[in-house]
Amino acid sequence: MIGRFKFIDKIPPVLRNKYLLTIIIFVVWMLFLDSNNLISRWKEMKNLKKLKAEKEYYVNRIEEDKRKLQELRTSDRNLEKFAREQYRMKRPDEDLYIILSPQEDRRISRKTN
Repeated sequence: MIGRFKFIDKIPPVLRNKYLLTIIIFVVWMLFLDSNNLISRWKEMKNLKKLKAEKEYYVNRIEEDKRKLQELRTSDRNLEKFAREQYRMKRPDEDLYIILSPQEDRRISRKTN
């Protein structure tokens, strides 16, 4: 019977310690096998960081749009300027010339095709 367990004698005594073995199994379980393992937590933290950046972008965009809306509601001059720039509106006695950058020209040609 002593001959059967010779491989156990080849294992260093440190690794035969049941407490150390339990800790190693626990760490491996928590790092790789658990549903809340380290890899999934890292991915979730990365996603959370991305979502916070998006939230900050949209909050800033909302504030900017509120400011623009307030300007449009308070002044007819700003409203006319907005209509001329965004919707290319003109007065009956005016001529309108639109100059596009090459990038805008490509974007418009893709929409029409």
